[in-house]
Parts: sequence; C-alpha cells; structure tokens
Amino acid sequence: MTETFGEKVIAFNRNLQYKGLLPDGFRVLNPYLDNPETLDVMQQFYKKYYNDSEVRKFIIGINPSRHGAGVTGVPFTDTKRLKDICGIEMKSAHTHEISSVFIYDMIDAYGGTELFYQNFYINSPFPLAIIRKTKENKWINANYYDDKALFEIVKDFMIDSLKKHISLGIDTSKVFVLGKKNAEFIQKLNLQAKLFDQLEILEHLRFIQQYKSKEKQLYIDKYILSLNNIGQ
Repeated sequence: MTETFGEKVIAFNRNLQYKGLLPDGFRVLNPYLDNPETLDVMQQFYKKYYNDSEVRKFIIGINPSRHGAGVTGVPFTDTKRLKDICGIEMKSAHTHEISSVFIYDMIDAYGGTELFYQNFYINSPFPLAIIRKTKENKWINANYYDDKALFEIVKDFMIDSLKKHISLGIDTSKVFVLGKKNAEFIQKLNLQAKLFDQLEILEHLRFIQQYKSKEKQLYIDKYILSLNNIGQ
C-alpha cells in the first residue's frame, strides 16, 4: 500500500534529529524526543488532515517557536488552537503563540482546517526550535538566520530537510515563503540546490501580529488572494 502524505510526515518527524554543531549560546529543542505526548498529538493531527496522497502547496516558515510547534509538533499551532479548532487535546502543556492566532484566523477565512490542510503543507527549512542565551542568561527564541555562523553550520541540514519535505508530495512550481528575511536565505538555498521554480513572499505572521495588528484583516485578505492565485 502507498503511504499517505500524513504517514510520510509522521515518519519524517519521528526520525527528526539535529546532530550537528551549533555556535556557543545556541541550543536546539526537539519536542518529539522531549515529550511523548507531542508525538501522539502530532500523529493525530497528520492522520486527521493528511490521510490521502494529494500533492500540496508548500508554505515555508523560519523555524518553530518553542511555544508553537516546539511543543505541539504542528507548525504555527499552539495547544489552544490544537484543541479548540483541530479538536486534539494536549494535556501535558498549555501554550499561546501569537503566530498561531493569525494562521488560524486566516485558515478560517480560507474555508476551514479541512480545506486548507487538504491544499497546503506548512513546515520550515530548520524544522526544530532554536533558542539562544541572552546576556542575562535567559533562553529565548532564535531564528536560523540570526547568526551568520549558525546559518553556515545548519545550511546543509536545511537543504536536506527541504528535500525531504518535497519528497512528501510537494508541488515545487511555486512555494510561499513567510518573511522577507527568511526569503533571502531560502533564495540562497534554492540557488544552491535548485529546489523550487518560484518563491512568493508573504509577511511573517509574527510581524503582522506584533506590528500590524490593526491591519490584520488586510493581511488575511492578502494571504487568501496569494494562496488562491496558485496558477499565476
């Protein structure tokens, strides 16, 4: 029997490990190793929404936050929306992530979770949460491109991850990249590895929620327009 899209994602996540080096002051969090319930809810999610072999469009984030996919194992999905919208409860953790608020408001405007996830797959070139230590010895979220040395160290791992995402059943003719700075680095990877034909850049959800919240509906409309104009 052919593996479904969801079964392929589950296998990818179950085998996901970063064993490479990191610059001083950076750490990688792997929720699939740290919390058994993350594996469970992640599998429930992909069995529910990806139980087919349809080809999907790819929406590319940066890397998971420790409060979103860094806990639930589902990109841009905190425990609140995982339970209230997707109907999957996580008992060992309770998180609220602002990017998750925007993505699920946008998904609602698109037509709901079943229709959206039937057409789109969201993940990141570095699919695990990265944190860095501040001068005050606190650990905070970090992006793979925050540090030049970090990007150079993880670049090959990210290209390999993107190839694995593509092998799930991704349409490579056009992908949607979240965030202008993210797009600059995805373009570098794409020039090296020739992964995608076209990149369309959308504002990052966190940027919208933090700095453009009064114009949120305009950005939701822009997302819907971009995602629906797939053939253009």
